[in-house]
Amino acid sequence: MDLDVFVTAHRAEWDRLEHLLRRGRRLTGAEADELVALYQRTSTHLSLIQSSAPDPMLTARLTQLVARARATVTGTRRAGWRDATAFLTAGFPAAVYRSRRWWIPTALLSTLLAVVIGWWISAHPEVQSAIAAPDALRQMTRPGGEYETYYSSHPAASFAAQVWTNNAQAAAMCLVLGAFLCLPVIWILFVNVLNLGVGIGLMSAAGRLDTFLGLIIPHGLLELTAVFVAAGTGLRLGWTVIDPGPHSRRTALAREGRAALGMAIGLALVLFISGLIEGFVTPSGLPTWARIAIGIAAELAFLAYVYILGGRAARAGDTGDVEAPDRSAELPVAA
Repeated sequence: MDLDVFVTAHRAEWDRLEHLLRRGRRLTGAEADELVALYQRTSTHLSLIQSSAPDPMLTARLTQLVARARATVTGTRRAGWRDATAFLTAGFPAAVYRSRRWWIPTALLSTLLAVVIGWWISAHPEVQSAIAAPDALRQMTRPGGEYETYYSSHPAASFAAQVWTNNAQAAAMCLVLGAFLCLPVIWILFVNVLNLGVGIGLMSAAGRLDTFLGLIIPHGLLELTAVFVAAGTGLRLGWTVIDPGPHSRRTALAREGRAALGMAIGLALVLFISGLIEGFVTPSGLPTWARIAIGIAAELAFLAYVYILGGRAARAGDTGDVEAPDRSAELPVAA
């Protein structure tokens, strides 16, 4: 595309749009209709320039014009309780449901890898010796040792807040860093899996695997599911950079990135519930079966939430993206 010719052909339309925007509410009916038409045409011009002949100054001017025109045409609105309800009952579960082909294999492979690492450590004393000295290992795995007292080492409220913050940061990093070709997500996931595998291996070697599982399952099911969802979504985001599909890479990445941002908010709420369980249920005096039952119930509730509400919303066309009026203009693509 010859940019100079394109600008010459359409500059008058952009100037006219800017003039109408300066008029504000003093527009006549015909001028309001003209503003809408010019806004639509300018949005298309912006998309063409961004994809064919990006020019920083021209792109900045048209972006500002389109944003001002969109605000004038659609009006501004504030997010309210209705938006929050729609997000929690449709947008977030739909986004998790849509990415299930990424996070379910991630969960299965990660769990399998943690079990393999645990078996390897348990079956090889020399590997255990490389992790820590025998006295330190006994201190960690003995009854009343570090693995057990970890969950009651701080007041429940502060411990739950600390756990929630750490897990939310890990989930957010998976979502944000996924755009870097998936590699940071794989590393973060591996570190989490390695820590789980080490715990399984050391406690199994000490003959106390049942105690370890009784401590990890109540909160770990929901917590790990949230981490796997974040990792799977991050991997999906990274794959979008590699293969954007029928859309331009910029458009596809923006769409998936907006959905991932919403996922970060939703997963923070899920991890908050997991943190409450870890802070108040895991170290409690409840019988092991009761603590495990609470963990399983929380996990089943989340899966039902995703597959019932999320599946229904996804089939209705909800992708977890922002509302159409809040998106940037996009060029149509072939089916």
